[in-house]
Amino acid sequence: MATKHEQILTYIDELPVGEKISVRQIAKALSVSEGTAYRAIKEAENKGYVSTIERVGTIRIERKKKENIEKLTFAEVVNIVDGQVLGGRDGLHKTLNRFVIGAMKLDAMMRYTGAGNLMIIGNRIKAQEHVLRAGAAVLITGGFDTEDQVKRLADELQLPIILTSYDSFTVATMINRAIYDQLIKKEIVLVEDVLTPLEETIYLKTDDPVSMWQKYNEETLHGRFPVVDANMKVQGMVTSKDIIGKQKDIPVEKIMTKTPVTVGGKTSVASCSHIMVWEGIELLPVVDEANRLHGIISRQDVLKALQMNQRQPQIGETIDDIITKQMNVTKGKLKTENSFTCEVSPQMTNHLGTISYGVFTTIVTEAANRALRGHKKGDLVVENITIYFIKPVQIDSTIEIVPKILEVGRKFGKVDVEVFNQGVLVGKAMMMCQLIDRH
Repeated sequence: MATKHEQILTYIDELPVGEKISVRQIAKALSVSEGTAYRAIKEAENKGYVSTIERVGTIRIERKKKENIEKLTFAEVVNIVDGQVLGGRDGLHKTLNRFVIGAMKLDAMMRYTGAGNLMIIGNRIKAQEHVLRAGAAVLITGGFDTEDQVKRLADELQLPIILTSYDSFTVATMINRAIYDQLIKKEIVLVEDVLTPLEETIYLKTDDPVSMWQKYNEETLHGRFPVVDANMKVQGMVTSKDIIGKQKDIPVEKIMTKTPVTVGGKTSVASCSHIMVWEGIELLPVVDEANRLHGIISRQDVLKALQMNQRQPQIGETIDDIITKQMNVTKGKLKTENSFTCEVSPQMTNHLGTISYGVFTTIVTEAANRALRGHKKGDLVVENITIYFIKPVQIDSTIEIVPKILEVGRKFGKVDVEVFNQGVLVGKAMMMCQLIDRH
């Protein structure tokens, strides 16, 4: 039976998009405490189908698909720009297609305005009316209010008018930053994106006999199955090693491996791969917050996801991407090794004008990664790193990074990295890395 928390989440999910939600309303409708209702609303907000806006309240918004994650709702825009809703509250759940800065004459501006757009504009009353009638929402910058007839028009058309104290340039930058952050999230593949769903998962019940494992093994040729109780909570895993020499009528709960390693749907595939390599596991049960089985993920699923992700264009750049793009390959001191050069740009420095510790760590890690790729294709996860900062590196300096592979095996590698500035040793790192083979 579903818990009260789960019942509330289901209730919220089934509400029509645009519906207003309150803690008191949900507590009364489902006969739960206000504390329980509040926690469920916060989780729904984290999952992306509820948005809370100051001075407006909490509303049900569209649940964004992963491929459309870069699109924002007007409710999210209100929160991004610290805005105040002047009118058209009933349209806050709608998704905006693009935003336009209205810094032009009215006729020219209207050529760029269409349904689903957000027009960023100042205190131009006539222009605001025209934009609303064209089907676009309005974001008024500079803290200017608007007239009552414009607010009434926004309510009638269910198109939000949002007021912010920021100027147009700052607002555009803030919205762009939010979209950019969403694009970076889009690149991160989660377990829920690649798992084998519950309806396609073969699992055993705790009271099933060993003969049931043998039946499933003959049908699927798989040797690992999760074991669940009557409430679908994962209790263990049964593998071919567990059933060797066991009688067919013994319940699997007697021989299973108890409290197995599990992952959640929001776990990244990279973290899942790390667990599999570290623990030597071929298959992991995927569970929800209550440890109920939602599916399984195998090593083959992880490898396929990593290979697909490698082929995707990098739409949103992280800080690590920006730093590592500046690293160029040069021939090192030894014929068998490559070194890398990198110029210390202003973005890579701290308040003293020297290279920051975080940037230095990223550079030596990337150099080790590239060196190990020459021996073994795949990615690395740093298990242990010791860094010595010997001398500060000034802004606009060109540093040379020289990685030396000390040892490389099937699953682990050990790398020594030295960093020079004008031939002088300025830093050194010793790294133990876990290797993730994509093939």
